[in-house]
Amino acid sequence: MSEHSLTPSLTPSLTSAEITTQPACWRRAAETAAAAAGTTGLPRPGERVAVTGCGTSWFMAQAYAALREASGQGETDAFPASEFPVMRTYDRLVVITRSGTTTEVLDLIEEVRERWEVFALTADPASPVVRGADGTAVLDWADEASVVQTRFATTALAYLRAGLEASGALPAGVKGMAEAAADAETALKDPLPVEVLAAGQWTFLGAGWAYGLAQEAALKMREAAGAWTEAYPAMEYRHGPVAITAPGRVAWLLGTAPAGLETDISRTGGTLVADGARLDPMADLIRAQRLAVAVAESRNLNPDTPKNLTRSVILNG
Repeated sequence: MSEHSLTPSLTPSLTSAEITTQPACWRRAAETAAAAAGTTGLPRPGERVAVTGCGTSWFMAQAYAALREASGQGETDAFPASEFPVMRTYDRLVVITRSGTTTEVLDLIEEVRERWEVFALTADPASPVVRGADGTAVLDWADEASVVQTRFATTALAYLRAGLEASGALPAGVKGMAEAAADAETALKDPLPVEVLAAGQWTFLGAGWAYGLAQEAALKMREAAGAWTEAYPAMEYRHGPVAITAPGRVAWLLGTAPAGLETDISRTGGTLVADGARLDPMADLIRAQRLAVAVAESRNLNPDTPKNLTRSVILNG
């Protein structure tokens, strides 16, 4: 990236502005979820649950599914809506969709709504998903003008995570939302290291529920900055991805690193980012969002309107 300027844009992007609102959005989501406990379509203990979405929403679904199952609340799976195994049996389908108009999501709801309860999280109270679901959480105050999702996605996850917290079911070692929001404020202030900004490749790693966040971090870099990024479960790093880490490249761990992994990464000569002992993984994702914007701007790209992307994928026919 040496041919690109690292000077930030004088006019902040919409994405940058939306990223900074996440601590407040998370707090509001936690309050909303706590107030609605027992009265919404949030999964009940013991239910067999599937969580779905597309793109960013699918990665949030992965994170929530891992959190819920680790909490002992019941078997929880996550699938992209386009690849959902409808022949399976579930008690409840949880749908994450900012626009509420994505074709694959609406088609899936239509196919399973007679068999399962459907609960949707969306940003638009007038969207078709509200009419199709049995219950909804409308997070319209977390909606975004940018094509790229940042605050809606993490706010939806904050709502679902707060629902687990309200029922006393957060897995051991997972912070409550108040502490996570405080970490998010720290993540907004932390300077991004120059070597991370100037790298040519980034690999994001996460274990358990943080793997979904690692996937999302990589997607943000691809969407906003057109960057070469990958994401893997942390323990899979030694099974191939280690081959590409080298000087001028980054390995970024979201959450706690498995024993010995940081040492293995350091041996490659690549830049290691590992703040799992200090920051909640969702807060660390905010730093990756900031990185995506900074790299996009250094390449004279507009992070608000990435090429080839639209706010919602609506298919004809």
